Amino acid sequence: MINKILTSLLAALFMAGLFGTVAGCNTVEGAGKDIQAGGTAIKDEARENKKY
Repeated sequence: MINKILTSLLAALFMAGLFGTVAGCNTVEGAGKDIQAGGTAIKDEARENKKY
């Protein structure tokens, strides 16, 4: 009885960790794209405002 409960608990914790990791990857990927877009915008503005 205790083994069954423990196995179910460990399986639930594993699945929660797995889903959390997958969701975290998507979040980090999106943040990376946002940061890259910001850098591109800054670079473009710098080119437009170059004095020489």
